[in-house]
Amino acid sequence: MSNIIKNEIKGYISSSGWTLTEIVNKMNENLPDDKKTTVQNISNKLTRGTIKYSEVKEIADIIGMNIEWNKKEEIQ
Repeated sequence: MSNIIKNEIKGYISSSGWTLTEIVNKMNENLPDDKKTTVQNISNKLTRGTIKYSEVKEIADIIGMNIEWNKKEEIQ
């Protein structure tokens, strides 16, 4: 499952024209030094499937995307 999440997020990042480095720089812009993250840290979280939902939402916001929750259609 974590590989699916990683590939999905990386695919959205790539198709938006951003790099992971640019996204991490943007995420770190207004953070104090002790709260900043690294490309390696985010990449590891994606690989392990341990990235926080808040971080995914922030990435989506940076690349100009919305995360939508849609109710599944019931199969009868």
